[in-house]
Amino acid sequence: MKMNDYIALIDKQIDKFMPVQYPQRIFKAMKYTVTLPGKRLRPVMCLETCRMFGGNYEDAIPTACAIEMLHAQTLIHDDLPCMDNDDYRRGKLTNHKIFGEAHAVLAGDALLTFAPQIILKYSKSLGAEKLIRIMEEYFQAAGAYGVIAGQVVDIESEKLMQSFEFSGKIDVETEELAKTLQYIHTHKTADLFKLTLRTGAIIAEAPDEQIEQITEFGQNLGVAFQIADDILDETSTFEQMGKTIGKDKAEGKLTYTSLYGIEKSKKELNRLIDKCFNVLEKNNLKSEVFEEILNKIRIH
Repeated sequence: MKMNDYIALIDKQIDKFMPVQYPQRIFKAMKYTVTLPGKRLRPVMCLETCRMFGGNYEDAIPTACAIEMLHAQTLIHDDLPCMDNDDYRRGKLTNHKIFGEAHAVLAGDALLTFAPQIILKYSKSLGAEKLIRIMEEYFQAAGAYGVIAGQVVDIESEKLMQSFEFSGKIDVETEELAKTLQYIHTHKTADLFKLTLRTGAIIAEAPDEQIEQITEFGQNLGVAFQIADDILDETSTFEQMGKTIGKDKAEGKLTYTSLYGIEKSKKELNRLIDKCFNVLEKNNLKSEVFEEILNKIRIH
């Protein structure tokens, strides 16, 4: 399967899994953000990981689609006025601009619980043991130990940045900021990458050693992806990104570029991409899809 084949399959299955029913407004709000045009990186990686480790990627379709729903939930809440207050996502108005703030909050809440229902309903053939492992992975990444923790620290980091007289040099203060930034990148971004890779490997019945290898890959890829996003927030355009550009810098948010500058950020991004390639190579993991994803994230 090629990248575009996976994307087409995922889009078709998401539409099937999310019929609009009564009360229509909440299901329309849920489906709106899930089906916004996107790269579908997380579900694609779930399916490809399953295939790469010798499983049948079709067995991973419900889990892959559920993870895209979870990702959409994080976007809906991240865009809210009380969070990042963004009006656009992927070139379209954000959920709360279309459906109102109350329904956007409820749509995010609904997706958080709707997604695992999809896994349980459509993956019974996997058996109870696998389903329990997948649920454990899902709730770990989705909850207070995962993306919520990352979002909380991201919000708190704005006050942390304001309290420091940042000089651009590595000292005690910037070391503390660096640790905080690593925590944000790990939990707000990398945890969902690791979720998609680990569940794909679990469905394929990969041994624990290989699951740990792909987890290392996901950590590096997730942090690299977020650094790329930080760079593009300062160097890209609305037309390219589909969202408001420059907000992080204007609001004094803690990002890789605010801490280290553009050039050092590019070097770290490419170092992490190289580490991802090394994980694949040293473990003899072959995937044109992963190579394509890594090359697209790299910034020259």
